[in-house]
Amino acid sequence: MLNFTKFERISPEKRDVLHRLKDYDEVYKVFGDSRAKEQSDRCMQCGDPYCHTGCPLGNFIPAWLKQTATKNPDLAFALSNETSPFPEILGRICPQDSLCEGACSLNTGHGAIAIGAVETHVSEDAFARGLKPKFSNNKKDGKIAIIGSGPAGISAATFLLRKGYQVEMFERADRAGGLMMYGIPGFKLDKSTVDRRMNWLIEAGMKLHLNCEIGKDKSAKDLENEFDSIFIGIGATASRYAGIEGEKSSNVHLAMNLLTGIQKKNLGNKNSDFIDVKNKKVLVIGGGDTAMDCVRSSVREGASSVKCLYRRNEANMPGSKKEVVNAKEEGVEFVFNVSPKVIKTEGNIATGVELLTTSMSEPDDSGRQKVVINEGSEYFEEADIIIMALGFTPEAPAFLKELNVETNSWGGIEISKTFQTSNNKVYAGGDCERGAHLAVTAAADGRDAARAIMQILA
Repeated sequence: MLNFTKFERISPEKRDVLHRLKDYDEVYKVFGDSRAKEQSDRCMQCGDPYCHTGCPLGNFIPAWLKQTATKNPDLAFALSNETSPFPEILGRICPQDSLCEGACSLNTGHGAIAIGAVETHVSEDAFARGLKPKFSNNKKDGKIAIIGSGPAGISAATFLLRKGYQVEMFERADRAGGLMMYGIPGFKLDKSTVDRRMNWLIEAGMKLHLNCEIGKDKSAKDLENEFDSIFIGIGATASRYAGIEGEKSSNVHLAMNLLTGIQKKNLGNKNSDFIDVKNKKVLVIGGGDTAMDCVRSSVREGASSVKCLYRRNEANMPGSKKEVVNAKEEGVEFVFNVSPKVIKTEGNIATGVELLTTSMSEPDDSGRQKVVINEGSEYFEEADIIIMALGFTPEAPAFLKELNVETNSWGGIEISKTFQTSNNKVYAGGDCERGAHLAVTAAADGRDAARAIMQILA
């Protein structure tokens, strides 16, 4: 250990840009044994590890780094899975630069340990050697229904199944995985990785109901009567518009519609709602990870040009920095400090966006800068297709009222510290409660809600 002066930080190798633009295969290659050991060997084994506290799951990062460095991969795998429901997925999609790696003590001088890459390696190496996640064979009587198969739902199911509880999951889509299946492109997360985790849950005894919408295909009251507890993990799936003239034109689309259509096409599903951007000038409005997914997908779909319009400067972009780098490598043009004023149209067809330039204010007491519109600075960006990637808000499906589950002013489910809703039999967590956030925070909510449910049912 303590070899951070001997070995520099090395990020996972990326596929050549000219090759990766031809498909949706994952961009980053998984570390081999020697690279994973080398990076793990850089860990200082801090007495108060900031990487651990910087992780929403509280993963035992120094512990499994040490076991990887000292060639004890089975223990590393066990430690990695102890706190996390799917480390091989989160190792790929977490914004480590703002979480564990951003908090790493080496980050300010020698370069953070490549924690995410090692995390992915630990699991993939174990799977290649035949290891699998462990679940209890001692079955308990408690029955729990899980509504939604995204990160929060999968996490709750995982921790409940580990203790032997009976779990049934209800998903309204045709495939399980939620955001991880249809919201995150394959070049960041191969869908076979999601299917593999779901199959292990099914092997552990979970019953999965696809194409089953609660309140439509199955009554919420029947669910309440049949199960001891219910966990709601339906995410935040209502997309936001900018609230400007022309945004409902026929060639202005929401980010999730673009991403879902492409993913369904890549999975071989016929989809009449597929948005074809080939040979089109595409403008994506937004600056988060969803916007990066849209611009990078548009390039792969053969758009003639792709521009990302963001109202702040690059330093204030909310998404993962590596995604911006990848997008630039793949030919995306970024236009910073611009705010959409109106979408120009001819009939019901948008022809482009009239923009105002912006400036950043001086930092306030918290260090945050505000966006200042530069009046009179209008100019026009031409487009064939415009994508709104402005974030998501929770839906409030009718079944919540049937279950007497209260929501707040913006549609989020109200919960207690123990994840209970206004109906003591119903729990909730993830984006449907906190608003659009990260897969790892949803996973943490699902885990902690499962623990709360088990305390009641024990």
